[in-house]
Amino acid sequence: MFDPVFSIFDMLCIGAAIAKNLASKGCSLVLNYTSDSSSSPIEKLVSDLESQHNVRAISVQADMGSTAGPAHIVNTAKNNFSHPKTGAFRIDILINNAGVAADSPLQNITPEDFTRQYSVNVLGPLLLVQAALPYLPQDRSGRIVNISSVSSSLGFVNQTVYGGTKNALEAMTRTWSRELAERATVNSVNPGPVATDMYGGTREEFQLQMKPFIQTAPLMAARRGVDEDQYVDDAERAGGRPGYDFEIAGVVAMLCSEDSAWCTGSVVCANGGFKFSY
Repeated sequence: MFDPVFSIFDMLCIGAAIAKNLASKGCSLVLNYTSDSSSSPIEKLVSDLESQHNVRAISVQADMGSTAGPAHIVNTAKNNFSHPKTGAFRIDILINNAGVAADSPLQNITPEDFTRQYSVNVLGPLLLVQAALPYLPQDRSGRIVNISSVSSSLGFVNQTVYGGTKNALEAMTRTWSRELAERATVNSVNPGPVATDMYGGTREEFQLQMKPFIQTAPLMAARRGVDEDQYVDDAERAGGRPGYDFEIAGVVAMLCSEDSAWCTGSVVCANGGFKFSY
């Protein structure tokens, strides 16, 4: 049985889609959320996963930007999933999906902006992997997937801090792939625009930055009768359609499979060709 630990940011979108995909493959899940407003949606998600896929799932409220939050997630997982007689506990899959973004021009960035984003996006994943380290497999079968972003390498205006955090996460991915080589593979995926509330709430100036990349992305051309009407209708303005949450989840699940055992230290394209990985 799998005992993957998730750090969920966008509970109704990418994080939930990853959870649904892995639950459908038999994974037991620990789902993290931060705000009180997410409590009701995540409990419904937990209930749906258990009833639809016959797996065990629990939720944990913890702030990935705090020094205690990541350890609390792992301790809660251990308390709930340890073998009742032997106390054995193992984490097979860990997804670092927590993240915050606050775009700002260079002259307006404050130390508080920097600290909050780096605490959640960089320190949080580091502390979560540290907390999980004693419970990772010893036979290379573990899987760690970090959710990065095309922002790590494309230099978007107003993303000094956010882009930096995602670049740092990719750098840690490469280092961890070496340090944890006998325990787990470690990879990142780098979504571009995804059809989430967060992307829908971005300003028009930011979306205009995206348009040239979307227009040339091999898989982002909107198709009438295949893609959702709202994205087809908006394709001329936007340049094409955003990704769907289940498409990101599919790439993540691929990296969690046994068949991905020869892939580690990589940033894998999960953006339809918006940004080629190398």
